[in-house]
Amino acid sequence: MLTVQSDEHYMREALKQAQKAFDEDEMPVGAVVVCKDRIIARAHNQTEQLKDPTAHAEILAITAACDYLGSRHLNECTLYVTLEPCCMCAGATFWAQIPKIVYGARDIKRGYSFYNPHIVHPSSQIVTGMFATESEELLKEFFTKLRN
Repeated sequence: MLTVQSDEHYMREALKQAQKAFDEDEMPVGAVVVCKDRIIARAHNQTEQLKDPTAHAEILAITAACDYLGSRHLNECTLYVTLEPCCMCAGATFWAQIPKIVYGARDIKRGYSFYNPHIVHPSSQIVTGMFATESEELLKEFFTKLRN
């Protein structure tokens, strides 16, 4: 059963952000940051719109969450993201001290675990594969649209 305060609920919210990215012709990745059962930040990829290669969903969500909390540490938060973070984003989770990361689809070409699975904070709990099929389908649809 899907409850309001479940990983599944928050991942669905990240998927909504990924859909926003898709609708804006951005690579469809979405992220939310949750603190004490409340979403405190939502973001989606905006690298094209902002003309900024660092404007990944995770980076934008972490920045917004830090601003919301007035702290550079998110040590009571969980990051939900539809695609496995890249090394840059995984490094940001390390520096923000995020204790739990939940992601959907694996990124076998650019995901952090391919390059360095130890780049996240050593005490971070990693949950993988949540709504991976939905995340992958959105990515496949995006790249099909891009090629046509």
